[in-house]
Amino acid sequence: MQVQIEQQSRQGLLGRFFSGLGRWLTTIRRWVFNLLTLVILMALVSVLLRACTSDQVLLKDKTALVLDLKGQLVEEKSTPDDSLLSLATSGELTSEVQLRDVLAVLKAAADDPNITRILLKLDDFAGGGLASLRDVAAGLQGFKASGKPVIAWGSNYSQAQYFLAAQANEVLLDPAGVVMLDGLGGESSYYAEALEKAGVKVHVVRTGPYKNMAEQFTDKAPSTATLEASAYLLDDLWSLVTSELEAARELPKGKIMQLINALPEPLEAAGGDLAKMALDQGLVTGLKDIQQVRDEFIQAGAEDTDNHTFRQVNYEAYLANVAQPINSGAGVGIIVAEGEIIDGTAPRQTIGGESTAALVRKARLDETIKAIVLRVNSPGGAVFGSELIRRELAAAREAGKPVVVSMGDVAASGGYWIATASDKIYADAATITGSIGVITLFPTLEGLMDKLGVHQGGYATTWLKTAGDPLKPLDPRFERLLAANIQATYQNFLGHVSQARNMSIEAVNAVAQGRVWTGRQALDRGLVDALGGLQAALSTAKQLANLDEKTPVRYIESDESEYSWLLEKLWGAQLFSDIQAYLPEWLAPSQLPAEFSTLQADVLQFKRLLKPDQPFSTIVHCFCTAQLDSKRSNSRQRLF
Repeated sequence: MQVQIEQQSRQGLLGRFFSGLGRWLTTIRRWVFNLLTLVILMALVSVLLRACTSDQVLLKDKTALVLDLKGQLVEEKSTPDDSLLSLATSGELTSEVQLRDVLAVLKAAADDPNITRILLKLDDFAGGGLASLRDVAAGLQGFKASGKPVIAWGSNYSQAQYFLAAQANEVLLDPAGVVMLDGLGGESSYYAEALEKAGVKVHVVRTGPYKNMAEQFTDKAPSTATLEASAYLLDDLWSLVTSELEAARELPKGKIMQLINALPEPLEAAGGDLAKMALDQGLVTGLKDIQQVRDEFIQAGAEDTDNHTFRQVNYEAYLANVAQPINSGAGVGIIVAEGEIIDGTAPRQTIGGESTAALVRKARLDETIKAIVLRVNSPGGAVFGSELIRRELAAAREAGKPVVVSMGDVAASGGYWIATASDKIYADAATITGSIGVITLFPTLEGLMDKLGVHQGGYATTWLKTAGDPLKPLDPRFERLLAANIQATYQNFLGHVSQARNMSIEAVNAVAQGRVWTGRQALDRGLVDALGGLQAALSTAKQLANLDEKTPVRYIESDESEYSWLLEKLWGAQLFSDIQAYLPEWLAPSQLPAEFSTLQADVLQFKRLLKPDQPFSTIVHCFCTAQLDSKRSNSRQRLF
């Protein structure tokens, strides 16, 4: 009887196993079938969308370009330009504005006889790095130089929005609006005491007192070196912002700081009316609502009677009409290196050691590419990934192809590492660069294990086998091992800079030690060759390659299709779901209130620095961005 029961139990177990296996296979089959159906439908809809959007927009005379930028200003979009979702949503899915597109639109509009003026409307613009904003500001000035006016209007102006609006001939503000100028910088959270209470200790080995990336997890307050370096950097950037705003609006030098320091008296003098204060202080030229602006544009141009507004074309529609760069024949190749540097391959807005090196190799092997311009906008990251890219750039130079680096908003730490393999380095005055240093992090949880009553035990043939166990206290020998590795990596970094900049190791070390600099501070210290944007870098690349100034340029990008992008996103969504499953409940994004979004970002940032297959991570990273604004937008297109 006992045997029969056991047999029934086994049969029941096997039955449940094969039954579950069958259901699992059925689920997979359905998922695959649904995915294939989705891809086929996407292909059909994509063809239809392209057919519908392929016709050129025929502009009439006296047309106003409504430059209604929506989203964050970026070097490279996170979705392929030809992706179905980008077409279907006109870029609203990601809320991003590509810098090169804005500059191309402004240049084309300046030469277009049918475009007579620009309405710069930035309510949905989420800002960007100061170097990128200065590029757009220069583009607006170039449009004005063609003799056509730019009129800016906003219901409110954030700091980044106002920086662009200030370039206009007229800066109009809604009577109920406000101009917000509050400076740069701010405070960060420090978690050392909280981690100590939880029984977690973060060990850090770094080179130089200014390599402060991990201070949030090891200290209770910013160090003296951090405050010194931050003040030196941010004061220079803020002086650049205020001086250029004052020049654009023809205000007395120092006017903006005088206004901020005098508050709240100027507001009280304006009867508490923020818009009136902005007008009284010369920040704006007029207070008007959007209907008044609409009427003025009708009078100055032509009326669109069908839509009861002025004759206009919006940014997205006009961008579709802008001539695309020539992709054949001899030319200069531009490679965008934007985002954090990681090992292996990486998606858009992230730099993969292997994938970005592959782009450089692609340009090196392409006989029609005569020179390479690397556009860097990166705070750094993985050492090995950075070195792979540097080696590939060096190989291109050895092959006789000039390499010129154009630094964007940030080109620090690993971002500077890859820049050392170049013939010339250009930086914007507001670029954040330097941070020449190396750091490693190693958290141990022995205190937490003691609180939980968890103890370690076992046998290993060497001390090194268990030295990287985060559940045990850090072995002093292992800490010395980390320090030796960090110093060796730092010396390599110094060596690359020394050779590239023709400076002694001692001279490089004096401006290194993890300290960050603005572009103009870096120029004074010999870390860059000149101040200038992408166009200056392109001109130099053409000169070095003995090319005519009119030689075409083109972007070297991966051959990523919209379908591979979609599959990657689907896989990424599943991966993110898997990661969340391992997070404590209190760290799950759905559980955190909006006020704790910074905490979540800090924790996930720390988590990214730790590799599950390595006991410690050696990185060349700088958490040193300084954006004027960082809000997001998801608004819809509309006529104004």
